Amino acid sequence: MSSLSDLEFFSIVAKHSNLREVAQQLGITPPAVSKRLAAVERRLGVRLLQRTTRRASLTPEGETYLVEGARVLEELEALERKVAGSHATPRGILRVVSTLGFGRRHISSVLSDFARRYPEVEVQLTLTDRPVNPIEQGFDLQVRVGELRDSTLTARLLAHNRRVLGAARSYLDKHGQPATPRELAQHACLFIQESDETFGTWHLRSGTHAETVKVRGPLACNDGECVVSWALDGHGILMRSLWEIAPLLRSGRLQRVLSKWDLPPADIYAVFPTRSHLSAKTRALVEFLMDAFEPHRRGADGRW
Repeated sequence: MSSLSDLEFFSIVAKHSNLREVAQQLGITPPAVSKRLAAVERRLGVRLLQRTTRRASLTPEGETYLVEGARVLEELEALERKVAGSHATPRGILRVVSTLGFGRRHISSVLSDFARRYPEVEVQLTLTDRPVNPIEQGFDLQVRVGELRDSTLTARLLAHNRRVLGAARSYLDKHGQPATPRELAQHACLFIQESDETFGTWHLRSGTHAETVKVRGPLACNDGECVVSWALDGHGILMRSLWEIAPLLRSGRLQRVLSKWDLPPADIYAVFPTRSHLSAKTRALVEFLMDAFEPHRRGADGRW
């Protein structure tokens, strides 16, 4: 940790709720983190964190040090890239966050190849289906589903992807094919449980005609693989991305439902802070991901 500047160190401390999390990220012990923080405060002659037994919060001096320090670090990073040029060697810790299912199925294998190509980069992958703010949570890059609204971030399309409805033949033989979206309300539907809601709402569109349907069913989960397994067992109709169930549709284990209706887009994006000069490690990963998923940008459905 000796090579880590005080500004970089404090920016990591400020992004976590306790020193144990900081120690885990830096690969050191909590006492070592506390000792380093005390040394920084002693050198500056001010207290940067107000610490209690339960939590730590920034003092006014700490907030100034964090905000102005981030600007200094960004300017230093830009200066080093300008001096080193595009040939700078990617190195250092690279924090990546991805949605759970897609990250497990596709991103982890790409990062395995990336680690072989760039051995001086230490990649830390976090998989979660909770909302993520990459800047506030200290991630260098996010792999997300859906378009970006935050103007402080840059998004590059990795792969086209569509959501579709599907069910096992055993379910459809017993309950029939819904002819319209409204008939979904009379069917058992399986879906991802999000935001602590038990039941979901599905939005479908055919041309200029749109339908919104409240769906219910016997099973819901926050993990896509569980929902797919329930559909294969004949429990109901599911909505999933083609990146996950395209092979099951091709094999006939799942059948398309309401195939003439479209669901909200679910394209895959790489998202990172908008800067004039990206770090070499982030730029390398963005380009590596773009190359890896290039076949999936050739068609509207991603050709999964």
